[in-house]
Amino acid sequence: MHPKALLDACADLLQQVLTFEHPADAVVSRYFRQHRELGPRERATLAETAYAVLRKKPLFEQLARSGSGPKERRLAILGFYGPRDFLKSALTPQEKDWVDACDAVREADLLEPQRHNLPQWLAEPLKAQLSDEFWALAQSLQEQAPLDLRVNILQAKRDQIQKELAQAAIQSVATPFSPWGLRIDGKPALNKLDAFTRGALEVQDEGSQLLALLLDAKRGEMVVDFCAGAGGKTLAIGAQMRNTGRLYAFDVSGHRLDALKPRLARSGLSNVHPAALAHERDDRVKRLAGKIDRVLVDAPCSGLGTLRRNPDLKWRQSPQAVQELTAKQTAILGSAARLVKSGGRLVYATCSVLPEENEAIAESFGAAHPDFVPLSAGELLAQLKVEGASSLCSGGEDGQRYLRLWPHRHQTDGFFAALWQRRG
Repeated sequence: MHPKALLDACADLLQQVLTFEHPADAVVSRYFRQHRELGPRERATLAETAYAVLRKKPLFEQLARSGSGPKERRLAILGFYGPRDFLKSALTPQEKDWVDACDAVREADLLEPQRHNLPQWLAEPLKAQLSDEFWALAQSLQEQAPLDLRVNILQAKRDQIQKELAQAAIQSVATPFSPWGLRIDGKPALNKLDAFTRGALEVQDEGSQLLALLLDAKRGEMVVDFCAGAGGKTLAIGAQMRNTGRLYAFDVSGHRLDALKPRLARSGLSNVHPAALAHERDDRVKRLAGKIDRVLVDAPCSGLGTLRRNPDLKWRQSPQAVQELTAKQTAILGSAARLVKSGGRLVYATCSVLPEENEAIAESFGAAHPDFVPLSAGELLAQLKVEGASSLCSGGEDGQRYLRLWPHRHQTDGFFAALWQRRG
């Protein structure tokens, strides 16, 4: 595609993305369906340009003020994913001078909002939590996340899959914490690999893998993934159970559970039983009350721990939306807790970095449910032979109460988990 046409397409896509009426990934996917003439390189340029603008929206909007022409075009120029000489071949002489001036702006001369590129309502609680580390987090959230894979231990070992990837010219390294994970750079066409089509690997962030690991589901147990969604953690748990016992994948969205079906078929698991719930107090929950060995509640949340992958969330979420989510999280956790049998384990998790969705929910639940005894995430991870387990945790007298993952510290998405055991 000619550089000018490609730049025009980037501006067109940005105009649709920046309405924030729908998630950015859905808008990008729809755009590609409507423009099937686009090749892989053009699609990569379009998608990465849109995501670059979402990551650095305050900075680019500030710089765009000194330019001319349609705003979406100016933003597309600033965020353009590709060589500068290729971009400049699509620009007017005036635009070339302008983009050179923008490129020469030093970070030290920027105001804080243009350096951290976060809404103020989000920046403030992150500063309060992290103090001097805030800037390291802000920088990490403006970068692309690596691609993490989980090896299906029912079908293969990690080193075997690593060799298969290498044969396909895909270099990988073992994830530092999860025993099932591999990390790769770039975005290769994994769905064309034999290892993928036969279900030997799945795309899953290392942090998400650690949530399944913490549940520590055993052979022959009855287990519930209460907010299963598309089933990434469900599949990891099922493999952990060695395809024995009974694993319920519950969700209030039948559409999300539908996405689990092809993944489940590939995985080779037969112990998974998906079921759509009408709400968290569904009759299915009542029938299983007090019968379940382990329950994972990966609750609906703001998703603000995934900003490297979903940068539009920081512009689509709001304090009011988070407040509504905390009420939902409290209700879901309370309902799911009824499933847990005496001596059973309950895990509450989110992919949020906000205390009100994490520690506050856990502390409130603990105060209202004295029959649930807190467990130390650090101790459990150490028992599971996770290297550097203590560095993954925070809270409590020993700093080991909760799993608390940060992109800048652990190179995972931002995750939180709290654990309890029900008294016998």
